[in-house]
Amino acid sequence: MATPAVAPPLPEARDATERFLEIRATTRVLVSRLSSDDAQAQSMPDASPAKWHLAHTTWFFETFVLEPGVAGYVCLDPCFRDLFNSYYNTIGPLYPRSARGLITRPSLDETLAYREHVDDALADALVGGRLSDDRHDVLELGLQHEQQHQELILTDAKHLLFQNPLRPAYAESRAPRVEKSRAARWLAFDEGLVRIGHDGTAFAFDNEGPRHRVFVHAYEIQDRPVTVGAYLEFMDDSGYTRPELWVSDGWSALRERQWKAPLYWEPSSDGWRVFTLAGLRALGLEEPVSHVSWYEADAYARWAGARLPTEAEWELAAEAEIVDGNFLERALFHPAPSSGSQFFGDVWEWTASAYAPYPGFRPLEGNLGEYNGKFMCNQFVLRGGSALTPKSHVRPTYRNFFYPNARWQLSGLRLARDRGAPR
Repeated sequence: MATPAVAPPLPEARDATERFLEIRATTRVLVSRLSSDDAQAQSMPDASPAKWHLAHTTWFFETFVLEPGVAGYVCLDPCFRDLFNSYYNTIGPLYPRSARGLITRPSLDETLAYREHVDDALADALVGGRLSDDRHDVLELGLQHEQQHQELILTDAKHLLFQNPLRPAYAESRAPRVEKSRAARWLAFDEGLVRIGHDGTAFAFDNEGPRHRVFVHAYEIQDRPVTVGAYLEFMDDSGYTRPELWVSDGWSALRERQWKAPLYWEPSSDGWRVFTLAGLRALGLEEPVSHVSWYEADAYARWAGARLPTEAEWELAAEAEIVDGNFLERALFHPAPSSGSQFFGDVWEWTASAYAPYPGFRPLEGNLGEYNGKFMCNQFVLRGGSALTPKSHVRPTYRNFFYPNARWQLSGLRLARDRGAPR
């Protein structure tokens, strides 16, 4: 009996499958540099174990894509539905975020088997054209969500390894680039009514839109982030001991947590050293300062006679000064910035803008409406992406957000000032 002919998958399905498997494989490669013990540990409530990141991103595809979008799909273990839910209260109970490091079962091998189960099912559905039409946009959201967790895996692993007095490296270092030093330049912008926000022509998270009009006053903004060398001047001028430079909550945080320098800086006999994913090394004075809180960024700006830019000011300048970067590939080594204008791919940059909805904002429908909107309270917006950010996420409209005391992300700052302000 002849074997019936099977139609090959459509090119679109093949491309979607390849992209899905490539992004999933990248996550696995990032975790492969960690031991099973590394992957289990949780260094603080804001960070998550690498094993949990592996499981949660898998849970996302299973919960929001496979279960509602592929007829006959059978989940591997119903217990995972609650165990790896991050913050979706509409889905069901949540395991406490601060206790994720206590989830010793399933094991790392069992977690990887869970990923393989979901990957095989979703790849098979894509190739066979069995994924329902209404799940393709959710699939894309899941891929973007996975890439967000790739960045988190690295930042969380860095914080974890820093707890070890041996200061072990995540990966070996390459020699950093050496760039000629130059002073930051001020870019001038006139006042006017401008449009910011995503225009809807490609993927964007819901919090990036809708595009809307904002009035900006005449301002200037520097063409590069504040450097380590410049930040050292602030420290040498008693920046961490002068309460007049700090907002009240920031001064309280400084005293409670005994901040004396950015996170990962350590004093040594020959000056400050910094812990990176490649281990301890000397400070690079021309590199952007990183791992500072909004409180520290705001205090530095006051000391410098400037301020943090609003996100509208930042976006307007970034659209005018777009420069490419290598992003994830150079994440481990923190090379010095280029000599030209740089708005993307060195550090996330704190802005003066509270994280709030744009005019006309509507969260996604259904359970996914919890993705961004419910966090629009008591946080500040960061822009630009860091050296750990996947390249496809780096765009002028991308809005990251954290509480003002957060320091474990690669967060830095850029100065702005009103046009005509005293020099």
